[in-house]
Amino acid sequence: MISLVTGGCGFIGSHIVDRLLAEGHTVRVIDNFTTGRPENLKHHKDNNNLTIYQLDIRNKTEIRDIFCGVDYVFHMAALADIVPSIQKPWEYYSTNVLGTYNVVECAKEEGIKKLVYAASSSCYGIPDKFPTDEDAKIQPQYPYALTKRLGEETVLHWGQVYGVPVVSLRLFNVYGTRSRTSGTYGAVFGVFLAQKLAGEPFTVVGTGEQTRDFTYVTDIADAFYTAAISNITNEIFNVGSGGTYSVNRLCELLGGETIHIPKRPGEPDCTFADTTKIEKVLNWKAKVSLEQGVKEILDNIDYWRAAPVWTPDSIEEATKDWFKYLG
Repeated sequence: MISLVTGGCGFIGSHIVDRLLAEGHTVRVIDNFTTGRPENLKHHKDNNNLTIYQLDIRNKTEIRDIFCGVDYVFHMAALADIVPSIQKPWEYYSTNVLGTYNVVECAKEEGIKKLVYAASSSCYGIPDKFPTDEDAKIQPQYPYALTKRLGEETVLHWGQVYGVPVVSLRLFNVYGTRSRTSGTYGAVFGVFLAQKLAGEPFTVVGTGEQTRDFTYVTDIADAFYTAAISNITNEIFNVGSGGTYSVNRLCELLGGETIHIPKRPGEPDCTFADTTKIEKVLNWKAKVSLEQGVKEILDNIDYWRAAPVWTPDSIEEATKDWFKYLG
């Protein structure tokens, strides 16, 4: 099998590459290194079954030939984070929407076996019920959430109209080794781990009693692989851990002092995936507990040593537009 991973040098993408190579696939990666890091795949540098192309999915002509002969496409390439999406909406729209159009068009032209899209649970906004199922109201709160949702709509529409075999996975609060080292939102582990290494307190938003469906990255990679090789198409699945955990609990596991910063608008008090559908249809279920996942991260904490160390003052400055537009 030949598989293509867009954004394959990124956090989740690199773990999908690991899984595909372990399963014996020949893997091609497209990444423009905006957020992806070549170092995330350096442990495969001598593997002849892996080829990395430094290309941008916004250029269809540039990426088209990489799809030749591909069986499976894992579309992970995207821009993340709330504040930059407010400040640079065109960058997000052009990458997450138009870039997705280019990817699914190339997949259509090649007649691939399956395209699995990395959707975001942020499409649910501030949910009305917990756990949240796939039929919940769609209510994006900021441009990142909107553009990921529009990318999902594009993928599903190409499945409906053109018969491209697609599956969309709505991911909840992914964490794990190689997670992004920057960002004042979405990369909470990156923020906290850099603070821990620097001996600074964890900057906890609000009371810290808010809960998140922290899902370990190898479980996410397993969900993508399971969806790809299944005979299921044109479906949406939530991918979560099966539980929801407070930020305060995360701080306990990481071990360190805390300091509180103001609660931010547009953030839910709880994220909690209803995974009934994926468990029933794909027979998939998360395996890694939060305690196991945090231990794995702490065992590899040096990865975050070069990450920026955020303070309450620097976070306040960086999130001004967040409060300005979403408050």
